[in-house]
Amino acid sequence: MRWLTRRFFAALLFSSLVVAMTDTESQAADLENTLYLELKSGRVTIALRPDVAPNHVARIKELAREGFYDGIVFHRVIDGFMAQTGDPTGTGTGGTGVKLDAEFSNVPYRRGTVGAARTQDPNSADSQWFITFGDASFLNGQYTVWG
Repeated sequence: MRWLTRRFFAALLFSSLVVAMTDTESQAADLENTLYLELKSGRVTIALRPDVAPNHVARIKELAREGFYDGIVFHRVIDGFMAQTGDPTGTGTGGTGVKLDAEFSNVPYRRGTVGAARTQDPNSADSQWFITFGDASFLNGQYTVWG
């Protein structure tokens, strides 16, 4: 994900975020927990982590299947840290109104980790999420990792 830069994400729009599905049993288990983020520049594959954040993963899947994320921008990008999205208003203040309880784990925030954005309240995650560009160990145990 070296191509993830501030300039790139500042004006980026999702074309779609979909949960992969297939007909065969053996592949379904793997693909059921894979999100494809379709960007103008190509596809980003996100492996979901229901083993560490089952409620967050279930909610992300639900929203993705409803088309909630289609066309939403990355509204916050910090060079060397992360890109954040999931707000339908594009301002960083919106969401669905459904709050999720924190599901903190021992999974570290490293390059490519996907986590739930939240307010000061640990139990306030909604539809917003972020992808880290590098080590962000200061987030460990404070933000839910779901991908």
